[in-house]
Amino acid sequence: MGKAAVKEKPKATAVFARHETFHPRFGWLKKGYDLAVADPNIFLREDAPVLLGVGKNMVRSIRYWCGAFKVLAEQEGNTLPTPLGQQLLSDDGWDPFLENPASLWLLHWNLLKAPCTATAWAYAFGEFQAAEFTPERLVDDLRDYANGFSTNIADSSLRKDVSCILRMYADQESKKGPTEDSIDCPFTALRLLYSVGDGRRYEFQVGPKETLPAELVVAACLEFAGVSENESSAMGVSRLAHLEGSPGRVFKLSEAAIAEAIEHVARRREDLSISDSAGLLQLQYEGDPLEMSEAILDGYFAAQRVAV
Repeated sequence: MGKAAVKEKPKATAVFARHETFHPRFGWLKKGYDLAVADPNIFLREDAPVLLGVGKNMVRSIRYWCGAFKVLAEQEGNTLPTPLGQQLLSDDGWDPFLENPASLWLLHWNLLKAPCTATAWAYAFGEFQAAEFTPERLVDDLRDYANGFSTNIADSSLRKDVSCILRMYADQESKKGPTEDSIDCPFTALRLLYSVGDGRRYEFQVGPKETLPAELVVAACLEFAGVSENESSAMGVSRLAHLEGSPGRVFKLSEAAIAEAIEHVARRREDLSISDSAGLLQLQYEGDPLEMSEAILDGYFAAQRVAV
């Protein structure tokens, strides 16, 4: 009984291998979003493969990914756009065709934040501690984690998830050059994960990310503070870097990278600052952190449209 108590986790829904082995392709989220706006039952229609231009398994995969990234949501049998979906993917949205890498970072953040329906992804980016690893090591550790939810999760589902994670984020090079998978997956551009050595070992890239805007980092930090049990108007940078589900874990950022992002955004906002008290760096904010997060994102993407 004592042993079981150690493994016990808070009640949560564990979701494995719902992607039908397909990682998200270029154009899938926009296509799924637009068709769901036109017809909330699109994914249940017999002619859905024709309308989406893909096979039946890919229809289910597109439906899954649109929900996992939180651009669509299931409600009473209908598939409806979420506020994020409308803001990002509507024709007059922030970046409907995901041309700005910042949009992919935003989607990555939304994939992993609660409620997360990509359990293997949440584990790999949130709790898996290995600096360098093989696919087999990730499967083994994921199995131990999954057993905390249920002992009935098929090994094949875990392997499918690990394979999908690696194909989604790491360039899949062959002797003849990049594979079709790596060319067709937008998330490889984030450079979060790369193969090392003989190509059978992988490593997360921890530290600053060239394509990750400071505004998005700070927006994620404010959102994380807003949904955390955080009664003050401040949150330590160490917590933003290391707590489960934090921007530091999701984006693989160091404390220094987070602090630099906060300093950058704080130069242009009077309601935001970074303080150093006895060597403890803190994000300080004046106002509702969720509203501030939304405003920072809106301001960032508005500026990008003007620049273009």
